[in-house]
Amino acid sequence: MKLNEIDTPSLLINREIMMDNINRMQAYANKYGVHLRPHTKTHKMPALAHLQVQAGATGITVAKVGEAEVMAENGLNDIFIANEIVGEAKLGRIKKLAETIDISFGVDSIEQCKMIQEVFRDSEKPAQVLIEIEVGENRSGVIEEGDYTSLVEYIKNCSHVHLKGIFSHDGHTYKAKDLEECRRLYNEAQKRTLHFANLAEKQGCRLETVSIGSTPPLMHDFGVMEGVTELRIGTYILMDVSQGNAIGTYSKCAASVLTTVISKPTNERVITDVGAKGLTMQTRSEGICATTGIGYIKNYGVHIDQVYDEHAIIYNQEFRNQVAIGEKVEVIPNHICPVCNLYDQAYLFSGDEVVDEIPILCRGKLQ
Repeated sequence: MKLNEIDTPSLLINREIMMDNINRMQAYANKYGVHLRPHTKTHKMPALAHLQVQAGATGITVAKVGEAEVMAENGLNDIFIANEIVGEAKLGRIKKLAETIDISFGVDSIEQCKMIQEVFRDSEKPAQVLIEIEVGENRSGVIEEGDYTSLVEYIKNCSHVHLKGIFSHDGHTYKAKDLEECRRLYNEAQKRTLHFANLAEKQGCRLETVSIGSTPPLMHDFGVMEGVTELRIGTYILMDVSQGNAIGTYSKCAASVLTTVISKPTNERVITDVGAKGLTMQTRSEGICATTGIGYIKNYGVHIDQVYDEHAIIYNQEFRNQVAIGEKVEVIPNHICPVCNLYDQAYLFSGDEVVDEIPILCRGKLQ
């Protein structure tokens, strides 16, 4: 099939750009002698996860138990859930997965570990957990040293919970005003993570894994500090407008949404057939990843101004005069992760030929 034969809206992936992104990040991890554990919530496709592992990744990261289950069913056997997993039902599903694969997940409280200890009390293998360290994103994770040392001590005395390591996510680097601030925030996050790793060492816990990562700093050679063992990064494989803005080019954006011009009702307004249900309404308002509009139209230098459920609206007279009703254009999304979750499949292409149709098997796996 040719690209212009694909019905719209559809998710496209450029094979050559994607493979270059995969190999570049693996080379970065190899350069610093650390493991790469890609976060597959970006693409939700076991087929792409296998490509990352084949390139040298030590395993994969997911956000949800449901994603872990699908990845395991499709042959991925070393999985970290970078999230606090709470509740008997979800922990029971992890216990089941642990019978056949190497699986670990995040914790940040004693209350959560009490639940884990109870669910795993009759398991042959202890639950493998990593403590999340809050490094500036103001999300989940341990903040106070006293809470952390108490949590480490509690886990040490658990018969069915094993402390594998710690992890952090410097997501606040997305809002850095420039690359120097991005570097500073990234280095501060590394130092804070390593400080907590040292605290565990003083308590007699030698950590197997010290995991860090977010896309903006790792697209630049800011280095990796000694003591970090793993990079956990997701968006790099496909990229998007916000990440393209952070590096100053959209040339590494492998994913786009193909959409058809369906109306030109005024001398400046253009309507296409993809809306919030195929593109999301996400934007980034500040910093190096700040976006304009709701998506960037490739080859035309214009942005989508507004979306409804099923419509994209562009106000640009020059663009209106360049495109015909029925013509197809590609939109680079502001944020690729939620976009992948909106499609059943992605079309992998090379040149103008579709070379594969990849099912997005983790789509909708929110539990």
